[in-house]
Amino acid sequence: MKTSRKILLAVLALLLLATLVWALRPAPVEVEVEPARRGPLVETVEDEGRTHLRNTYVVSAPIGGYLHRVALEPGDAVAAGDTVFELEPPPAPALDARTRGQARETLAAARARLEAARAERANREADLALAQSELRRLGELHERSLVAESDMERAESAVARAESALAAARASVEAAGFEVENARAVLEIAEGERSGDSGRLLSVSAPVGGVVLSRDRCCEGVIQSGTPVLEIGRLDELEVRVDLLSMDAVRVASGTRVIIEGWGGDQPLKGRVRRVEPAGFTRVSALGVEEQRVPVLVEIISPREQWPALGAGYRVEATFIVWQGEDVLQVPGSALFRVDDRWHVFVVSDSRAALRAVSPGRRSGLRVQILEGLEAGENVVTHPGDRLADGARVSLP
Repeated sequence: MKTSRKILLAVLALLLLATLVWALRPAPVEVEVEPARRGPLVETVEDEGRTHLRNTYVVSAPIGGYLHRVALEPGDAVAAGDTVFELEPPPAPALDARTRGQARETLAAARARLEAARAERANREADLALAQSELRRLGELHERSLVAESDMERAESAVARAESALAAARASVEAAGFEVENARAVLEIAEGERSGDSGRLLSVSAPVGGVVLSRDRCCEGVIQSGTPVLEIGRLDELEVRVDLLSMDAVRVASGTRVIIEGWGGDQPLKGRVRRVEPAGFTRVSALGVEEQRVPVLVEIISPREQWPALGAGYRVEATFIVWQGEDVLQVPGSALFRVDDRWHVFVVSDSRAALRAVSPGRRSGLRVQILEGLEAGENVVTHPGDRLADGARVSLP
């Protein structure tokens, strides 16, 4: 009887110990898994960009003058050779009281010289008439041999001198008349008066056909030589400039395919890298961090009919196709973590987590290429936590 009781107590103690061990053992770690699978994988670089025109043409005033009102507005189409604006000679300068008084005195002096020149001309005309009359009289006497030949020569010389003097007097009258007109023009100029000479208008033509991008001057007024008035461009030459981080720009080459989205249309546009600029620049981000950026120019290869409303200076989102594979073994990027300078994942099999070293390849967003260490179909923990260890029991939600 005592032996049976001892056996029963031993069995109860073993059951109690087993229950205690079962109760104190670690609970399975709840994890989420996803199978490693094969499929297409695209490695991309994404960033914002701005549209701009490869070539623009600034039409400036070729000379200083008075600009007529510019009727063209941004968005208006122009053809090569069309008149885009007109210039006329600049307005006459204003005269102050002192200058006006001097001009008035100058006009009076010019008129006095004109009168003196006219009087001198009248005297020279009278001298010529007298010399010609004397020559005729001596000529009649010379025909009857009553006057010596030397007297005739002196009379002819007197006529010639009188004619020359009259010509000089007439030239003096003409010059004095010009001086009067010049002095009158200076005196009669009103302050800021325009010439109003339509025959002296200068028409400035468009160098190329396209659309007006911007208008720097619209209203009429005095303009200096070289002042920009209009900017013209061809929207068919529209391209995208994306300032990539230098570490991303080195992965992009001329000819790289680009997908342009976020421009406002229903469908993404196709593009191609035309040039990666050889020199970068420093730009401070919104967080105050200095970044090295490299301009990358992308030409739009989609037909113009697909983006008729897109213009210069518009914001777009550019995705550069750096690499593309069709049959790539891949897992979520959140499944990878580093242990002893190597990448690892947890593989779940028979409710146990096994630590597995892997060799990752290219990345595409949230997906990572696995070069070795995994087989297609094996389940990996997508978000391993601190409680998970090699050989730990796991449960699925």
